[in-house]
Amino acid sequence: MSRIETVFQNKKAFIPFITSGDPDLETTEKLVYAMERAGASLVELGIPFSDPTAEGPVIQEANLRALSHNVTTDRIFGMVERIRENSQIPMVFMTYANVVFSYGTERFAERAAKTGMDGIILPDVPFEEKEEFAGVCRKYGLDFISLIAPTSRERIRMIAEKAEGFVYCVSSLGVTGTRSRITTDIGAMVRQVKEAKDIPCAVGFGVSTPEQAAEIGAEADGVIVGSAIVKLCGKYGKDCIPYVEEYVSSMVRALSDEDRPCG
Repeated sequence: MSRIETVFQNKKAFIPFITSGDPDLETTEKLVYAMERAGASLVELGIPFSDPTAEGPVIQEANLRALSHNVTTDRIFGMVERIRENSQIPMVFMTYANVVFSYGTERFAERAAKTGMDGIILPDVPFEEKEEFAGVCRKYGLDFISLIAPTSRERIRMIAEKAEGFVYCVSSLGVTGTRSRITTDIGAMVRQVKEAKDIPCAVGFGVSTPEQAAEIGAEADGVIVGSAIVKLCGKYGKDCIPYVEEYVSSMVRALSDEDRPCG
């Protein structure tokens, strides 16, 4: 069983996202340990990119801050190596095809596997073009995580059948960011995936409050949160660690059985 598969064993997974290098790589490393202490199941590490098309302003700004501090893919790999000396929490990269392609797809996948990463998410790679990356990832034992959106409809089955690790269900149209309400029928999306393949479904884009987490956790196997955490990193800089730890802890509590509202 892979580390990602163990994430969803007998519990709802909370999956936080942070931008590597915002405010700096030392803080990013400490944040991973803090979020693990708070009960995070898996961590998404963003590799900054100058044109992150799936991201809203909060994560776009974090990307620019990280890049302005000369955060490179090689330096992020170095950070992952340090993390792996202290933690075995499952981790996946979230970045863009251009980052991987310019580094060299095979070189990137090999290095990611060697440093102890578990998978990769590339939101700008459509299903029809995923094999260019997924095949190489498979060779090195990395899960290439597929995304489905509310507009995927009849493509959901096709995407789910070939999915690895878990399926990233996009809760809202548009870019990442917090939303006051999530109106997508999450339950219907998850059911369509499960009808095609028995694979965990984690929901992201727009989730920010414990109440939303509990609501989505009732329908899905996990909840992914990025912008609300990245906003804390932007607000508090190097002092963000206790604020992020407390936030993650509140979301994990919301997903636990005893705290989930009935009905």
